[in-house]
Amino acid sequence: MAVTMDSTVVAVSDQVSATMQGEAIVLGLEKGMYYGLDEVAALVWSLLGEPRPVAEIKGRIVAEFDVDESTCERDLVAFLDDMDAEGLIEVRDGQPD
Repeated sequence: MAVTMDSTVVAVSDQVSATMQGEAIVLGLEKGMYYGLDEVAALVWSLLGEPRPVAEIKGRIVAEFDVDESTCERDLVAFLDDMDAEGLIEVRDGQPD
């Protein structure tokens, strides 16, 4: 399912992650792959511990970083699509559980 601003996203349970100096490392247990996340992606990842609307995540990024809303939306959706393709998140339509 493609990520949209109306989607709700959450990290899958089949992963392990750690934060170090503002960045994060995620190990996808299904594929056995490590993923390094920069400061912005680490913030997104930290928010994915519970189901959240993509629009809420976008709001947090815009509030905390110097980025315009359209660029943030484009980059956030692309990042979440990549995380979904790697099996690291679950994408749901509608509101969080």
